[in-house]
Amino acid sequence: MRDIAIDEWRGASPVYTKRMQRALGFEGDSVETIFKGLQIDIGAPPQFMDFRYRLIDHDHGEFWLDHCGALMDVEPMGPEYVVAMCHDIEDPTFDATATATNARAQVRPIHRPPRVPADQVPHCHWTVTIADDHDPLPVPPETEAMAATHAASVELAPIDPDEDGRHDYAGPLLADLQFSEWSRSALLRIAEEVCLQGHLLALSFAAATRSRVESDEAAMGFSRKQFTGIAGLAAERIRLALGFGRGLDDVAQVLALHPALLPYAYVGSDVDLSDRLIVRLGHETGAVSDGAWPAMLDADHLDPLHAIVRAVDGRFRCEAIADDRDGLTVEVVMDGNEAPLADEVVLTQFSTGTEFVFENRGTPVEIRRG
Repeated sequence: MRDIAIDEWRGASPVYTKRMQRALGFEGDSVETIFKGLQIDIGAPPQFMDFRYRLIDHDHGEFWLDHCGALMDVEPMGPEYVVAMCHDIEDPTFDATATATNARAQVRPIHRPPRVPADQVPHCHWTVTIADDHDPLPVPPETEAMAATHAASVELAPIDPDEDGRHDYAGPLLADLQFSEWSRSALLRIAEEVCLQGHLLALSFAAATRSRVESDEAAMGFSRKQFTGIAGLAAERIRLALGFGRGLDDVAQVLALHPALLPYAYVGSDVDLSDRLIVRLGHETGAVSDGAWPAMLDADHLDPLHAIVRAVDGRFRCEAIADDRDGLTVEVVMDGNEAPLADEVVLTQFSTGTEFVFENRGTPVEIRRG
């Protein structure tokens, strides 16, 4: 589990980090650039993973976590799991993420869990240092594999610099990102990039798993379970966050917004509600070519879609209408009885992220060097 996690994050994070830097116009080689990337990283969701930053100069800085949701999930499992996450996994993956900005960047702990005392805050504290005498870190082979995917290079809609609101992150590092300050097209691009980050992680997880099990079929089984668990949980959070109800039109809204079925340029999904609710997934897409989550769906494997629609109402399910060279077409129908929650969703609900609520922290403060 530990080794798969290392390969998963080391493969995906350098690739999607560069994508976000280019999209929001803050490419560079500084510690500040590294910190900006962490703020819009699917592995560091704001507040749930409450990163705080100190900039010293171009080559030096510190970050610490006032709250670490991942630690809250793992601590009850015991110190062995804490060490695996906070030592074994974070050492190579933090460095891999930093190499997307500067190959001579090193991320090193000041302190980290297991916590002593048990209520120690901040939960962890790290330095980031760039120095000429640091050996440049090589690009991990896992990163090279992910860089060759369609997800790494797919073109998304550009941000319109003439819209009202912030359209890039070229200015100073901010303590928090207040997304209400951003333009509509920038928010859409950020959301689509984060969806791609999820797909890249799923692809990297699949590759890491495939190298450690006996067959492609077994690896696919693990990935489908992962897909089902996060599909149901994400759908439930979307429904609650946007105040949707329990009807067929609410199912259509959740499907249209679900990160597993976005961005359109990569996934090519279509949700159509007229007299019936129909979902279409084409086969000639980057997501299917890569083997991403949509490629794991077929007429005999609809559990992830069941999990999404049942997050709205447990009586809904998906029924395959066609699965041919043109793609997969399913209809959302309702049964008389409510289906039990899928085991994969129940397992995913172990995370404290299930019910985590974001807060409005007001006007963000600029973080200056020194």
